[in-house]
Amino acid sequence: MQDMGGTAATVRRGIELVNELLPVVNRFERESVPASELVLATKCGGSDGYSGITANPALGVAADMVVACGGTAILSETTELYGAEQLFTKRAASHDVAMSLLNKLEWWIDYTRHYNEEFDNNPSIGNKAGGLTTIVEKSLGAASKGGSTALQHVYEYGENISHKGLVIMDAPGFDPVCVTGMVASGANAVVFTTGRGSCFGCKPAPSMKVSTNTELYERMSSDMDLDMGTILSGELIEQAGARMFEAILDMASGKKTKSEELGYGDEEFCPWAIGPTL
Repeated sequence: MQDMGGTAATVRRGIELVNELLPVVNRFERESVPASELVLATKCGGSDGYSGITANPALGVAADMVVACGGTAILSETTELYGAEQLFTKRAASHDVAMSLLNKLEWWIDYTRHYNEEFDNNPSIGNKAGGLTTIVEKSLGAASKGGSTALQHVYEYGENISHKGLVIMDAPGFDPVCVTGMVASGANAVVFTTGRGSCFGCKPAPSMKVSTNTELYERMSSDMDLDMGTILSGELIEQAGARMFEAILDMASGKKTKSEELGYGDEEFCPWAIGPTL
Protein backbone atom coordinates (compact mmCIF):
# COMPACT_ATOMS: atom_id res chain seq x y z
CA MET A 1 0.00 0.00 0.00
CA GLN A 2 2.87 2.34 0.74
CA ASP A 3 4.59 1.53 -2.57
CA MET A 4 1.35 1.81 -4.58
CA GLY A 5 0.50 5.24 -3.18
CA GLY A 6 -2.17 4.43 -0.62
CA THR A 7 -5.35 2.42 -0.08
CA ALA A 8 -7.39 3.60 -3.09
CA ALA A 9 -4.51 3.09 -5.52
CA THR A 10 -3.87 -0.39 -4.16
CA VAL A 11 -7.54 -1.36 -4.56
CA ARG A 12 -7.53 -0.10 -8.16
CA ARG A 13 -4.43 -2.13 -8.96
CA GLY A 14 -5.97 -5.19 -7.32
CA ILE A 15 -9.05 -4.89 -9.53
CA GLU A 16 -6.82 -4.55 -12.60
CA LEU A 17 -4.97 -7.77 -11.68
CA VAL A 18 -8.23 -9.66 -11.17
CA ASN A 19 -9.49 -8.50 -14.57
CA GLU A 20 -6.25 -9.78 -16.13
CA LEU A 21 -6.83 -13.18 -14.52
CA LEU A 22 -10.46 -13.59 -15.63
CA PRO A 23 -9.69 -14.75 -19.20
CA VAL A 24 -7.32 -17.37 -17.78
CA VAL A 25 -9.88 -18.60 -15.24
CA ASN A 26 -12.61 -18.75 -17.86
CA ARG A 27 -10.58 -21.23 -19.90
CA PHE A 28 -10.94 -23.85 -17.17
CA GLU A 29 -13.81 -26.31 -17.57
CA ARG A 30 -15.21 -28.86 -15.16
CA GLU A 31 -14.01 -32.40 -15.90
CA SER A 32 -14.08 -35.79 -14.23
CA VAL A 33 -11.02 -36.92 -12.27
CA PRO A 34 -10.36 -40.19 -10.41
CA ALA A 35 -10.66 -40.54 -6.65
CA SER A 36 -6.87 -40.79 -6.56
CA GLU A 37 -6.87 -36.99 -6.79
CA LEU A 38 -8.55 -36.72 -3.39
CA VAL A 39 -6.47 -35.18 -0.61
CA LEU A 40 -8.62 -35.67 2.47
CA ALA A 41 -8.13 -33.57 5.59
CA THR A 42 -9.40 -35.31 8.73
CA LYS A 43 -10.25 -33.32 11.86
CA CYS A 44 -12.15 -33.83 15.10
CA GLY A 45 -13.24 -30.95 17.31
CA GLY A 46 -15.55 -30.56 20.24
CA SER A 47 -15.16 -34.26 21.00
CA ASP A 48 -17.20 -36.37 23.39
CA GLY A 49 -17.03 -39.87 24.83
CA TYR A 50 -18.46 -41.31 21.60
CA SER A 51 -15.93 -39.73 19.22
CA GLY A 52 -13.41 -42.54 19.57
CA ILE A 53 -15.95 -45.32 19.01
CA THR A 54 -18.23 -43.92 16.30
CA ALA A 55 -17.33 -41.03 13.98
CA ASN A 56 -13.54 -41.15 14.25
CA PRO A 57 -13.04 -44.86 13.50
CA ALA A 58 -15.64 -44.61 10.71
CA LEU A 59 -13.61 -41.74 9.26
CA GLY A 60 -10.57 -44.03 9.54
CA VAL A 61 -12.37 -46.57 7.36
CA ALA A 62 -13.23 -43.86 4.83
CA ALA A 63 -9.60 -42.65 4.89
CA ASP A 64 -8.44 -46.20 4.15
CA MET A 65 -10.81 -46.29 1.17
CA VAL A 66 -9.40 -43.00 -0.14
CA VAL A 67 -5.90 -44.43 0.17
CA ALA A 68 -7.02 -47.65 -1.57
CA CYS A 69 -8.12 -45.50 -4.51
CA GLY A 70 -4.64 -43.99 -4.71
CA GLY A 71 -5.50 -40.81 -2.84
CA THR A 72 -4.08 -39.11 0.24
CA ALA A 73 -5.43 -38.87 3.80
CA ILE A 74 -4.00 -36.26 6.17
CA LEU A 75 -3.97 -36.72 9.93
CA SER A 76 -2.93 -33.69 11.94
CA GLU A 77 -3.38 -32.04 15.38
CA THR A 78 -0.07 -33.42 16.67
CA THR A 79 -0.90 -32.36 20.22
CA GLU A 80 -3.75 -34.87 20.19
CA LEU A 81 -1.62 -37.82 19.11
CA TYR A 82 0.32 -37.84 22.38
CA GLY A 83 -0.06 -41.24 23.99
CA ALA A 84 -1.11 -42.82 20.69
CA GLU A 85 2.10 -42.30 18.73
CA GLN A 86 2.97 -46.00 18.89
CA LEU A 87 -0.04 -46.74 16.67
CA PHE A 88 1.76 -44.90 13.87
CA THR A 89 5.43 -45.55 14.52
CA LYS A 90 4.84 -49.31 14.30
CA ARG A 91 3.33 -48.94 10.84
CA ALA A 92 5.57 -46.17 9.54
CA ALA A 93 6.92 -46.73 6.04
CA SER A 94 10.48 -46.35 7.31
CA HIS A 95 12.54 -45.76 10.44
CA ASP A 96 13.04 -42.14 9.39
CA VAL A 97 9.30 -41.55 9.15
CA ALA A 98 8.76 -43.00 12.64
CA MET A 99 11.54 -40.83 14.06
CA SER A 100 10.06 -37.74 12.38
CA LEU A 101 6.86 -38.23 14.35
CA LEU A 102 8.67 -38.88 17.63
CA ASN A 103 10.84 -35.81 17.09
CA LYS A 104 7.73 -33.70 16.53
CA LEU A 105 6.28 -34.88 19.83
CA GLU A 106 9.55 -34.03 21.59
CA TRP A 107 9.41 -30.58 20.03
CA TRP A 108 5.90 -30.07 21.39
CA ILE A 109 6.95 -31.16 24.88
CA ASP A 110 9.76 -28.60 24.81
CA TYR A 111 7.57 -25.93 23.21
CA THR A 112 4.85 -26.14 25.85
CA ARG A 113 7.47 -26.17 28.63
CA HIS A 114 8.64 -22.73 27.48
CA TYR A 115 5.19 -21.36 28.32
CA ASN A 116 4.86 -23.20 31.63
CA GLU A 117 2.27 -25.55 30.15
CA GLU A 118 2.03 -29.34 30.31
CA PHE A 119 1.82 -31.36 27.13
CA ASP A 120 0.55 -34.41 29.03
CA ASN A 121 -2.56 -32.89 30.50
CA ASN A 122 -6.33 -33.13 30.40
CA PRO A 123 -8.20 -32.16 27.21
CA SER A 124 -10.18 -28.94 26.90
CA ILE A 125 -13.16 -27.96 29.03
CA GLY A 126 -15.53 -28.88 26.19
CA ASN A 127 -13.91 -32.29 25.79
CA LYS A 128 -14.24 -32.99 29.51
CA ALA A 129 -17.86 -31.87 29.45
CA GLY A 130 -18.36 -34.38 26.66
CA GLY A 131 -17.06 -37.21 28.80
CA LEU A 132 -13.31 -37.37 28.12
CA THR A 133 -11.06 -37.43 31.18
CA THR A 134 -7.45 -37.65 29.93
CA ILE A 135 -5.41 -36.58 26.91
CA VAL A 136 -4.70 -40.24 26.15
CA GLU A 137 -8.45 -40.92 25.83
CA LYS A 138 -8.68 -37.96 23.46
CA SER A 139 -5.57 -39.06 21.54
CA LEU A 140 -6.66 -42.67 21.05
CA GLY A 141 -9.95 -41.45 19.63
CA ALA A 142 -8.29 -38.85 17.42
CA ALA A 143 -5.74 -41.38 16.15
CA SER A 144 -8.48 -43.66 14.86
CA LYS A 145 -9.19 -41.13 12.09
CA GLY A 146 -5.94 -42.30 10.53
CA GLY A 147 -7.32 -45.72 9.62
CA SER A 148 -4.98 -48.69 9.28
CA THR A 149 -2.61 -48.02 6.36
CA ALA A 150 1.13 -47.31 6.57
CA LEU A 151 2.29 -43.84 7.59
CA GLN A 152 4.12 -42.52 4.55
CA HIS A 153 5.52 -39.17 5.69
CA VAL A 154 5.41 -36.44 8.36
CA TYR A 155 5.06 -32.91 7.00
CA GLU A 156 5.65 -29.47 8.43
CA TYR A 157 2.71 -27.10 8.90
CA GLY A 158 1.39 -25.99 5.50
CA GLU A 159 4.11 -27.87 3.60
CA ASN A 160 3.09 -29.04 0.13
CA ILE A 161 2.04 -32.69 0.30
CA SER A 162 3.45 -34.87 -2.47
CA HIS A 163 3.05 -38.38 -0.99
CA LYS A 164 0.08 -40.63 -1.61
CA GLY A 165 -1.38 -42.62 1.27
CA LEU A 166 -1.62 -41.69 4.95
CA VAL A 167 0.48 -38.72 6.05
CA ILE A 168 0.69 -36.55 9.17
CA MET A 169 0.96 -32.76 9.01
CA ASP A 170 2.27 -31.11 12.17
CA ALA A 171 -0.18 -28.63 13.70
CA PRO A 172 -1.79 -27.65 16.99
CA GLY A 173 -5.23 -29.06 17.76
CA PHE A 174 -7.00 -25.67 17.49
CA ASP A 175 -9.57 -26.30 14.75
CA PRO A 176 -9.17 -23.26 12.42
CA VAL A 177 -5.36 -23.30 12.62
CA CYS A 178 -5.15 -27.04 12.01
CA VAL A 179 -7.51 -27.15 9.03
CA THR A 180 -6.00 -24.01 7.50
CA GLY A 181 -2.64 -25.79 7.49
CA MET A 182 -4.03 -28.92 5.85
CA VAL A 183 -5.81 -26.91 3.15
CA ALA A 184 -2.62 -24.90 2.57
CA SER A 185 -0.80 -28.23 2.20
CA GLY A 186 -3.16 -29.26 -0.59
CA ALA A 187 -6.27 -30.79 1.01
CA ASN A 188 -9.26 -30.49 -1.32
CA ALA A 189 -11.87 -32.07 1.00
CA VAL A 190 -12.35 -31.83 4.77
CA VAL A 191 -14.25 -34.17 7.10
CA PHE A 192 -14.79 -32.73 10.57
CA THR A 193 -16.20 -34.99 13.27
CA THR A 194 -17.77 -33.58 16.42
CA GLY A 195 -19.62 -34.74 19.49
CA ARG A 196 -20.27 -31.26 20.86
CA GLY A 197 -21.61 -29.55 17.73
CA SER A 198 -18.71 -27.46 16.45
CA CYS A 199 -19.83 -25.35 13.48
CA PHE A 200 -17.06 -25.01 10.95
CA GLY A 201 -16.10 -24.50 7.33
CA CYS A 202 -12.82 -23.71 5.57
CA LYS A 203 -12.88 -22.25 2.08
CA PRO A 204 -11.85 -23.07 -0.54
CA ALA A 205 -12.11 -26.75 0.46
CA PRO A 206 -15.62 -28.07 1.22
CA SER A 207 -16.08 -29.26 4.82
CA MET A 208 -18.38 -32.10 5.85
CA LYS A 209 -19.62 -32.13 9.45
CA VAL A 210 -20.15 -35.54 11.07
CA SER A 211 -21.89 -36.07 14.41
CA THR A 212 -20.75 -38.76 16.83
CA ASN A 213 -24.23 -39.31 18.25
CA THR A 214 -27.78 -39.18 16.91
CA GLU A 215 -29.09 -36.74 19.52
CA LEU A 216 -26.63 -34.13 18.27
CA TYR A 217 -27.45 -34.86 14.63
CA GLU A 218 -31.16 -34.37 15.23
CA ARG A 219 -30.65 -31.25 17.36
CA MET A 220 -28.32 -29.60 14.84
CA SER A 221 -29.62 -31.02 11.56
CA SER A 222 -28.93 -27.76 9.73
CA ASP A 223 -25.21 -28.09 10.48
CA MET A 224 -24.52 -31.84 10.50
CA ASP A 225 -24.12 -33.71 7.20
CA LEU A 226 -23.82 -37.27 8.52
CA ASP A 227 -24.84 -39.14 11.66
CA MET A 228 -22.43 -41.74 12.98
CA GLY A 229 -24.52 -42.34 16.09
CA THR A 230 -26.01 -45.16 14.05
CA ILE A 231 -22.99 -47.22 15.10
CA LEU A 232 -24.31 -47.13 18.66
CA SER A 233 -27.56 -48.61 17.32
CA GLY A 234 -25.89 -51.51 15.56
CA GLU A 235 -24.47 -50.28 12.26
CA LEU A 236 -21.03 -51.77 11.65
CA ILE A 237 -18.15 -49.30 11.63
CA GLU A 238 -17.15 -50.63 8.20
CA GLN A 239 -20.63 -49.93 6.85
CA ALA A 240 -20.67 -46.44 8.35
CA GLY A 241 -17.21 -45.75 6.95
CA ALA A 242 -18.28 -46.86 3.47
CA ARG A 243 -21.32 -44.58 3.74
CA MET A 244 -19.01 -41.71 4.69
CA PHE A 245 -16.71 -42.49 1.77
CA GLU A 246 -19.64 -42.24 -0.65
CA ALA A 247 -20.58 -38.90 0.92
CA ILE A 248 -16.98 -37.70 0.44
CA LEU A 249 -17.19 -38.60 -3.26
CA ASP A 250 -20.49 -36.69 -3.51
CA MET A 251 -18.93 -33.69 -1.77
CA ALA A 252 -15.91 -33.79 -4.09
CA SER A 253 -18.29 -34.02 -7.05
CA GLY A 254 -20.00 -30.76 -6.13
CA LYS A 255 -22.77 -31.62 -3.68
CA LYS A 256 -22.89 -28.73 -1.23
CA THR A 257 -22.29 -29.47 2.44
CA LYS A 258 -24.27 -27.84 5.24
CA SER A 259 -21.30 -25.59 6.03
CA GLU A 260 -21.22 -24.40 2.42
CA GLU A 261 -24.95 -23.73 2.40
CA LEU A 262 -24.57 -21.65 5.55
CA GLY A 263 -21.61 -19.76 4.14
CA TYR A 264 -19.07 -20.93 6.69
CA GLY A 265 -15.41 -20.59 5.81
CA ASP A 266 -14.70 -16.94 5.04
CA GLU A 267 -13.55 -16.23 8.59
CA GLU A 268 -12.00 -19.63 9.38
CA PHE A 269 -8.70 -18.91 7.59
CA CYS A 270 -6.30 -18.83 10.53
CA PRO A 271 -2.57 -19.53 10.02
CA TRP A 272 -0.53 -20.75 12.96
CA ALA A 273 0.96 -17.89 14.95
CA ILE A 274 3.79 -19.44 16.96
CA GLY A 275 4.43 -18.07 20.43
CA PRO A 276 3.18 -14.92 22.14
CA THR A 277 2.45 -11.79 20.10
CA LEU A 278 4.24 -8.70 21.39
